Amino acid sequence: MQTTLSNGTRFADQFFAGARACIPVVLSVAAYGMVWGVLARGAGLSQLEVLLMSGLVFAGSAQFVALDLWTATPATLPIGPLILAALVINLRYLLLTATLRPLFRPDQTGRGALMMGIVSDETWAMTMLEMQQGRGTIAFLLGGGVLAYVCWLLTTLLGFMLGSAIADPATYGLDFAFTATFLVLLLGMWKGKADLLPWAVAALSATIASHLVPGNWYVLIGGLAGSLAGAIADSVRHVD
Repeated sequence: MQTTLSNGTRFADQFFAGARACIPVVLSVAAYGMVWGVLARGAGLSQLEVLLMSGLVFAGSAQFVALDLWTATPATLPIGPLILAALVINLRYLLLTATLRPLFRPDQTGRGALMMGIVSDETWAMTMLEMQQGRGTIAFLLGGGVLAYVCWLLTTLLGFMLGSAIADPATYGLDFAFTATFLVLLLGMWKGKADLLPWAVAALSATIASHLVPGNWYVLIGGLAGSLAGAIADSVRHVD
């Protein structure tokens, strides 16, 4: 028996339409998923830890930051900074997923909250495009999300396995992947001159903290300082 959505389309048709629409962007997910897997092995993560982090966190940018904070010795692993850094980086999803609220009926709040766990920047963007054209559905969002999720799991594990053949990631320039990934993310997030202030504050704060504070706290300090600067600047603009 086929499930029919409120707009008259079949659930399966919309699910596969979402998956097909997201294939181009999922290819990029696969590329940096493999890089992350290689770097994760080099950072000392086990195969189980790679699977758990990719499956439970499912956030490329946060996972790259986690590798920068990761230590091979469990006793010295900075759990607090890891959690806070992931929280700061992923706070944007509170706003992104809120824009998907029109897809769900009032009685589907619980289902909607559970589904937000597989939303990524790429699948969100494709679903928003569909919504703007009056074709967005829960099934479309789910199709793209499931494809991206499975792809991320498989490619991070594949990267981990390939990492055994790469003694030194720096030889192939893979040690620069963390920096390159965030440069790409920054370019994608650029909205105009208003972004210069929080970015500059974040960079300056992280640089100063890296010289004054031991360990990898500079990542979190830079993120918090930049977020605070952006929030204050935005409030001032609205007051004016």
